[in-house]
Amino acid sequence: MNEHIIDTTPTQMHVGPVEPNPFPYSLCISAIKDLETVVEVAAQHYFGDDKKWNFIAVTEAIKVLVRLILFRNSGYKMLLHGGDTPNIEKHSDFSSSQHNDGGFPRPGSGHGPNGLNPWNLEGRALSALSRFGENARMSSDTVWLRRVQHQQAIMEPPSSTRPTISMILSEKGVQGALFLMGEVLFIIRPLMYVLFIRKYGIRSWIPWSLSLAVDAVGIGFLTQVAKSRDGGKEQHYHLTASEQDELKRRKLLWALYLMRDPFFTKYTRQRLESTEKLLEPVPVIGFLTAKIVELVVGAQTRYTYMSGS
Repeated sequence: MNEHIIDTTPTQMHVGPVEPNPFPYSLCISAIKDLETVVEVAAQHYFGDDKKWNFIAVTEAIKVLVRLILFRNSGYKMLLHGGDTPNIEKHSDFSSSQHNDGGFPRPGSGHGPNGLNPWNLEGRALSALSRFGENARMSSDTVWLRRVQHQQAIMEPPSSTRPTISMILSEKGVQGALFLMGEVLFIIRPLMYVLFIRKYGIRSWIPWSLSLAVDAVGIGFLTQVAKSRDGGKEQHYHLTASEQDELKRRKLLWALYLMRDPFFTKYTRQRLESTEKLLEPVPVIGFLTAKIVELVVGAQTRYTYMSGS
C-alpha cells in the first residue's frame, strides 16, 4: 500500500495532463499468492488431496491472467519477482534522447536534480524529501523561484507511448520474439504444472519433467536475449540491470525442483535422512541437523506444492 501511494502521488516531474491512477497489479499478485496457500489448505481440509487441485488451478489461472494484463500494460517489460515488484526502469532502446536544460534534466533522462532516479519508487521518495528541504531553505530566493518556474514551463511530459508486440517484433526481430516467448512461458508455467498434477498426480514424473522443460526453454530464450547485447548485431533486446538480476533469480529457482515430488521423495529426502543418521552421534550438530531435516520435510509435505511462482 505504501508503494502504491508513492507510485501514484504526483511529483514535479509529472506536468501536463495527469494519467488516471494505475491498477495496483503488484499488490493484487501478492495478495493472490498469499491467498493461494490458504485456498490449498482449506481445499485439502474440506475436499481432500485430489480435489484440492481444482481450486489451486483456479487461483493459478487468475494469477496468470493478472500477470498477462500487467505484462501488456507495462509495455511488455520483464516481470520482476513474478510481478510483485514494478518494473519502472526505462529501456534505452525506446527512450528519447537525454540532455540537460538550464542545469535540470529533461523528463525521461532517468535522474533528478540530486542524481536520483525519479522513476524509481525510492528515488521519487528521496527526491520529494530533498525538494521539501530545498523549498524550505530557499523559499525566499526569488532567482531560484524564477528558475524553477522557467524550467517547469519548458518541461515536456514523459512519453506515454509504450511498446507494442508489433513494435518489438519489427524493431528487435528474432531477439524480441525470443524475449516475448520466454516471458510468456514463465507466466504460464505454474498453471501448466498444476493442470498436469491434477491429471497425472503429484507422484508422476510427467508434471515435474514438463515444468522443468518449460522453465529451461523459457530461461534459454531470455539468456539468448541477454547474450545478444554483446553480439554486435544490429537488432538486439537490451535488458536493464534489474532484469539481469531477475534472470539470475529465476535460474536460482531451479533449486526448487529438488524439493518437488517425485524427485524429493525418491532422492532428496533419502539424502537428507542419510545425512541426519551420519551426524546423529555428533553432539549439538546432530540435534540441529535433525531439526533442520524435520523442518524441510514438513515444509515440503504440508505447506505448499512448491510451485515456485
